[in-house]
Formats: sequence, structure tokens, C-alpha cells
Amino acid sequence: MQNDKSCPLVEQYLAYLVTIKGRSKNTVLEYRLDLLQFFRYICEVRSIKFSDYSFANIDFIRSVNLSDMYAFISYHQNTQNSSAGTRCRKIISIRQFWKFLKTKAHMIDNNIAEELETPRLTKRIVRCLTLEESVRLLIVTKSSSVRDNCIITIFLNCALRLSELAALNINQVDSDILTVIGKGNKERKIYITPAVKQALSVWLSIRKTIDVSTNALFISRNHQRLTTRSIQNVVKKHIVAAGINPEGLSTHKLRHTSATLMYKYGHVDIRSLQQILGHESIATTEIYTHVDDNQLKAAVNANPLAMMFN
Repeated sequence: MQNDKSCPLVEQYLAYLVTIKGRSKNTVLEYRLDLLQFFRYICEVRSIKFSDYSFANIDFIRSVNLSDMYAFISYHQNTQNSSAGTRCRKIISIRQFWKFLKTKAHMIDNNIAEELETPRLTKRIVRCLTLEESVRLLIVTKSSSVRDNCIITIFLNCALRLSELAALNINQVDSDILTVIGKGNKERKIYITPAVKQALSVWLSIRKTIDVSTNALFISRNHQRLTTRSIQNVVKKHIVAAGINPEGLSTHKLRHTSATLMYKYGHVDIRSLQQILGHESIATTEIYTHVDDNQLKAAVNANPLAMMFN
């Protein structure tokens, strides 16, 4: 959406998400898209001539009813063939916006979106690499690219998100710890395994000889920070080269693989795994459980790939 077609009320809400709630850039973009799509839909249904979102003022918000919301979700299900997950996200976007208008902005007295129900999501079995496939992938990358081997070694040992790995800078690498900036700009520290330490040592010996202006840990051939798309392509290329079926696999599946290997082979405490992955909570009662540094270090090193450097 162009700035001249943005909605002031939505932008006010998004600013709140960024400054107060610390939401990520991608989350904010998704919320903006969902809300502006919703307003555009009502505009078309009501035959309002569309030029910008100036019509979406507080009086317009008060005129929206629950039927409008369900009609919008039904439109995305039947006409746009949106998945249950996509529809669920749009419902959450609408609900949270209406909640903000009532409880934070105090612009409405009644939050009708509270009654908006989300569709039932079917549980899917998420595919991840087996231990044998993980070893094969590491062997292939080790023989072809120092940089790519370091990238995949970090994915499989540290369970980073794609955005977290792409944003890594050289100064976030310590002798034993990787400092990661996760969702909501939250910082967490991950103990690095011997395999990661070895891969980083080899890559950094090359990286530090390259004269570039960026402090990015991983750079492209053009000496720019490696983009998330480029990292996805790197992972896919090596998965294929390792003779692994790439269907359903992605950088996120490498994160899932790492967590699964830690849990399956290392019998890692679920709370330690929660902190390594950077998840906010697994249960209210577990918020009060202290996870000390020794547990975190043992959890990461429990990954069977932790010694995969020789």
C-alpha cells in the first residue's frame, strides 16, 4: 500500500504496535495489509467510491458490524481460497485493532470484534530433516562453500529463525556465545557448539579479509548483507545437492530440525528449549521456572551435530 492510501487510524495503531508492543516489521506489515483489505472490501460492498482511505474514520468504524467481519472472512475463504491459517490471521488483525480502539485509544465503547471466532486449524505434521539427512547436508556444504557451511551449521545447531540469521553482525559472535536479536527486538544469547565454533572460525578468517562497509556476518558476492531470499536459495541448493527431497523443506524446517534433534537425542528440558528458540511462553506456570546458564549450554550441546566439525 502507498502512503497516500494509508488509513490514519490504522497507522496510529501500527505505531503503537512498534513503539509499545515491540512487534516486528513483518508483523506490522501483515496487520496493515489485513486491515486495509478489510476496509477496501467494505468500501466495495457499500459502493463507496475508492480513492484513498479517508472514508475510514471513527464514524465508519462504528458503522461496521459483526456481519461485515464474517462476510469479509467468508469472501477470503470462498473467493480468494485463503487457507484457514490466513483467515485466522486476518481475524486476529481485526480483533486486535478493535481492542486497541476501545482499551487504548478510547475511541469506541463496544468492541464487537470480541465475538469474532477464529476457524479451527488442523494440526499438520511438520517435516524436518532426519539425523542422517542433516549429516549429509553438512558434509555436502563443507566440501563446497565455507560460508554456506557456516550458515547451515548455525541453522542446524542453534535453531535460529531466517530473519535472525540474516541480521547477524560480526560483533554478535563471541568465543562461546551468539547474541541474537529475535522477534520484537528481543535479545537472547545462545551457547555455540564446537561445530558452530569451528565453522565460524573458518568463515571469519575469510570474512575479515574482505574489505566491505557492512558489519554483516554473512555477505554476498557483491559484498552486501546476504538477504533472506539469498539464504533461502543457498539452503535449497545444498538440500538438492545432498540428494534430499526439497519438497516442504525450508530454512524454517532447519530450525525445526535443530529443535527436534535437541529434544529427541538430548532429552532437553522443554523450558530450556523454549529459551533457546526465543518463544515467549509455553505455559503460564512455566514463566516462573528459572533456567540457569548451565542448562542452556547443556541443551545446545546435546544436539548430536554439535561435534560435527572434524
